[in-house]
Amino acid sequence: MDIQSSIFDHYDKINAPLAERMRPKDLDEFFGQEHLLSEKGILRKLIESGNIPSMVFWGPPGVGKTTLAMIIAKKTDANFLNFSAVMSGIGEIKEVMKEAQERKRFGKKTILFIDEIHRFNKAQQDAFLPYVERGDIILIGATTENPSFELNSALLSRLKVFVLNPLTSEDIVKILKRALNDEERGLGRYKIKIDEDLLFKIANYSNGDARIALNTLELSFVKTRVAEDGTYEITLKEVEEAVQRKFLLYDKKGEEHYNLISALHKSIRNSDVDAALYWLARMIESGEDPLYIARRLIRIASEDVGLADPEALTISVSAFQAVQFVGLPEAALNLAQAAVFLALCPKSNALYTAYEKAREDALNTIAEPVPLHLRNAPTSLMKNLGYGRGYKYAHDYKEKIAEMECLPENLKGVKYYFPTDQGKERMFAERLEEIKKIKKKKV
Repeated sequence: MDIQSSIFDHYDKINAPLAERMRPKDLDEFFGQEHLLSEKGILRKLIESGNIPSMVFWGPPGVGKTTLAMIIAKKTDANFLNFSAVMSGIGEIKEVMKEAQERKRFGKKTILFIDEIHRFNKAQQDAFLPYVERGDIILIGATTENPSFELNSALLSRLKVFVLNPLTSEDIVKILKRALNDEERGLGRYKIKIDEDLLFKIANYSNGDARIALNTLELSFVKTRVAEDGTYEITLKEVEEAVQRKFLLYDKKGEEHYNLISALHKSIRNSDVDAALYWLARMIESGEDPLYIARRLIRIASEDVGLADPEALTISVSAFQAVQFVGLPEAALNLAQAAVFLALCPKSNALYTAYEKAREDALNTIAEPVPLHLRNAPTSLMKNLGYGRGYKYAHDYKEKIAEMECLPENLKGVKYYFPTDQGKERMFAERLEEIKKIKKKKV
């Protein structure tokens, strides 16, 4: 069976869905997964060397698990068999294994790709073990579930696990643009006009799934009327009809993008819960990247709440992780929870102000050497030069505080952090006073 005709040419047919036609044929067409497929990426090195182990791809839908397996088969000139964990039983497994053994006798590799491998029960998974061990097949599994829980330990120990990340909105937009420009497999033979803002709306709607994004673009195109000059102009109306969801007008790259995030930030800073919820909803329903919003909430947690409530940072980081795990629309509530929590927190910019002052001194004053008593002395030469001499170990003192200057000479006695009386920061202010008194006694 010729791999070129058995895998990729099928997807070049004009009546195949756009997502199938645009399936990358080699690594140069593949977007995302740079941690694995960059020039120094471990998976790229394995593919280029031809030394392919049995492996499992763990990641969300639409990130290229099947495509990667197909590219590996093409690159290594292996016979590619696509096996469904939903449709196949042990009888089919044994039949396929027998064919693979025959091919091996003639020096032909077999890559057995199993989609949704987590759906195989223990007996089915065990059936692969001897064939994987003998090298009769190169098993490549794909799963959206944690392999540690879904694959039995015997099989998992023989597989190399590669984690595939969700595609970013930028990755998805690149994929959409390639489809719009490709005249053979994509939509490049048509004169299509579509604003980049709409491409980002499609990308954000797809939640990191390239298949959904390409299907949405294709359906939007189908719904678009051709103009007299032969041009297809895809507008917000066609995109909304394709996804059956209303999008607010929003220039993701322009002024409104910054106006809305500014309104959200300042509403939270002013402890206005209702305004924070409104501006958050405006951004989400306009198609803003939810991770962008989550990153700003993390910033607010330290800039405007700080140590008045240290839990603010934990809540905000958890919201960011929730967006990564579940995506929209479910993660909208996680973002709302974090925004409301931040709005209700006591506010303090003391931490922000303290860092800015320290940063200014770090940039604008002479960068004096680290005082000798604070330096490490791993060698005898360093000890002879005085490194570490005079250092006072705080744990040797009852209060765990030593009277010792830790700033360079030119900044001796400078204060950066001035806690407020808001929330828990009042407690930190009291602690600073206590530390100050303890140090005075030791002078």
